[in-house]
Amino acid sequence: MKFIQSVKNPQVKQWKKLLTKKEREQTGLYLLEGLHLVETALNHQDDLIELIASEEVTLPAHWNLDSVEMTIVTPEVARLLSDTEAGQGVFAVCRKRNLPDTLTGRTYLLIDAVQDPGNIGTMIRTADAAGVDGIILGTGCADPYNSKVLRSAQGSHFHLPLVQMPLLQAIRELKERGVPVFGTSLKEASDFREAKVEESFALLVGNEGSGVAEQLLAETDSNVFIPIYGGSESLNVAVAAGILLYHLKHSLKNV
Repeated sequence: MKFIQSVKNPQVKQWKKLLTKKEREQTGLYLLEGLHLVETALNHQDDLIELIASEEVTLPAHWNLDSVEMTIVTPEVARLLSDTEAGQGVFAVCRKRNLPDTLTGRTYLLIDAVQDPGNIGTMIRTADAAGVDGIILGTGCADPYNSKVLRSAQGSHFHLPLVQMPLLQAIRELKERGVPVFGTSLKEASDFREAKVEESFALLVGNEGSGVAEQLLAETDSNVFIPIYGGSESLNVAVAAGILLYHLKHSLKNV
């Protein structure tokens, strides 16, 4: 076990850099913060590099730390690393998972240019809860390892693959495998309750303001919408994704 006191320590500076997208992409690592997320990481130790804890924190007695590399830091270092106003003083450095070269699952959520980290994290968590096989994030989406995304997803990063690739390529690959792709749109679309699936599906949702790109909608098998009964113009994209994922999942012959 190591102990670091100075905020100027090179290791501390390296950890801090993991809060930037550039460093995460270069190293393949990311920083988790908070007791719940760190405990989830401890349950998936193949992804865990090291644990960092403030000397002021008492770690849960049930945590198994025997084989975990651990560094104790001062409260000042913990505050420097924290990306929240009321940090818990516990962090984990994790590695991004290696992803398969091909899309082999039968249920997917495809996300087009959704920029809000909270929405991305909520959709990851919701797709995990719905039992989706994977998530595909297209160009323009918030980084799935952004700290706000990680907090919103609440550990679901450990449960399903997050693939970043051009959505046009993903749609065509899925259709070649016989996976029907449902877009979300108000144009040339049917009520989502009319959508029926047999063995598989992919759901495509889009940007908070402009929706799914027209070139992607032109490639889908069909498009659906959720009726609005009140005065709101639209649903939050994460809420809409949840409604649609659960409907499509429930429609599968073999859930």
